[in-house]
Amino acid sequence: MDPSSAVLLMYTAAFEGLPNAAQLSHRAVVAQNLVMGMLQEITADYVYLNCGPLFHVATLMTTMATFQFGGTNVFTPRVDAEELCRLIDAEKCTGAFVIGPTMDQILEVNQGGKYDLSTLRTFGGKPEWNEMITLDQSPWARKPAGYGQTECMGMLTFNALGGDQLGTAGRPSPTVQVRIVDPDGNDVAPGETGEIVARGLTVHNGYFNRPELNAARIREGWWHTNDLGRREADGSISFVAPKTRLIKSAAENIYPAEVEQCINQHPAVKESAIIGVPDPKWHQSVKAVVVLEDGASATADEITEWVRSKIASYKKPKTVEFVDELPRQGWAIDYDALDERFGGGNYPTGSGRSA
Repeated sequence: MDPSSAVLLMYTAAFEGLPNAAQLSHRAVVAQNLVMGMLQEITADYVYLNCGPLFHVATLMTTMATFQFGGTNVFTPRVDAEELCRLIDAEKCTGAFVIGPTMDQILEVNQGGKYDLSTLRTFGGKPEWNEMITLDQSPWARKPAGYGQTECMGMLTFNALGGDQLGTAGRPSPTVQVRIVDPDGNDVAPGETGEIVARGLTVHNGYFNRPELNAARIREGWWHTNDLGRREADGSISFVAPKTRLIKSAAENIYPAEVEQCINQHPAVKESAIIGVPDPKWHQSVKAVVVLEDGASATADEITEWVRSKIASYKKPKTVEFVDELPRQGWAIDYDALDERFGGGNYPTGSGRSA
């Protein structure tokens, strides 16, 4: 088997809303496994509870690293707090993909200490959560995340590398090279903003069956991320902004273009716009602003159900507003005006109004 050949297709909607399959090679998977194994301190004794979405590279990175290091992967078909507690207790899980709302559900289920969750090595939280689990002291837990994309087998830079740093996204993985370039592909000076481009072991082979898009995004051997970044004076990297807006709900990225495209297929809808509004539980939730065809009618529930039936349920709007027309700047929809009118905010840095 050629190590550079594709072994894994991971679908990502990028920022256009059209799903594309990133072709990840044997070499990309193995290289990322080694880095994640080091940072998460994964060994043959590691038992990982796969309770995150397997279409999401954020959880699959640990799945594959556990597999490569000879650990044990435990799978559950859905996130049910009682079942997660049972599995952690029974299988003595040492890791899991657990986000804030799930932590709260587990605390409620296990109030009386019915299940022993002490083997679970994970991030800290409320005092009662910290007493229930073992606080993870690995480099990844102390300084998690960084900057990444599905197309780069998850993480491209890591906060856990290189100690203290000026950049918000840490330093590049030892398996890649990262540059910050202007529109002509020339390196910009430290401190200046440009596009993040990368090449190396974990960068994908291009999208499956997308030759034109690949030609646009892979130039002279460098993957162009469509994200803006900055190299700081100490060499670390800061993520600045995506080139388009993004909604972040819990651990999931939601691309307005995809949801709008779905809503616009409804026979009663003339056009629509999606914004993110602050949500105390999920950070952001989806709001649809909809213009109906002349003489047509539809309810908010009908629009929500339409989306739920067509694409992933977590992308459906939580609320729907009906308007006579969408505000515009020239031909483009004025999303800032919609945020102002309907309370949009809490976008990831640079993706929209911050409050």
